Amino acid sequence: MLFERPTVFARFGLRSADEAALIRPMAFNQGFYNLFLAVGIAVGLGLVAAGQQPAGEAIVAFACASMVGAASVLLATNRRFLTAALLQAGPPLVALVALILG
Repeated sequence: MLFERPTVFARFGLRSADEAALIRPMAFNQGFYNLFLAVGIAVGLGLVAAGQQPAGEAIVAFACASMVGAASVLLATNRRFLTAALLQAGPPLVALVALILG
């Protein structure tokens, strides 16, 4: 929602308000994609807390695996995105390992 602010769009390597305006619809969509994954994790954790462990863990695992998959696609797109891909995949990968080992 704040994507057209110079301090925000500059984080994504954009240099002008014109570039930001072109990318804004994609960024808006991506933001909601990420929000829906976060909601999935929250719902899954809520189910676990409510005693519905298998269903909750399945939802959390799916959301986390989706995040790791998206990070893999990001890295495959361009190796310059290694840091972003690691930041994106790190926490959900830790959660997946904890689910598997737990």
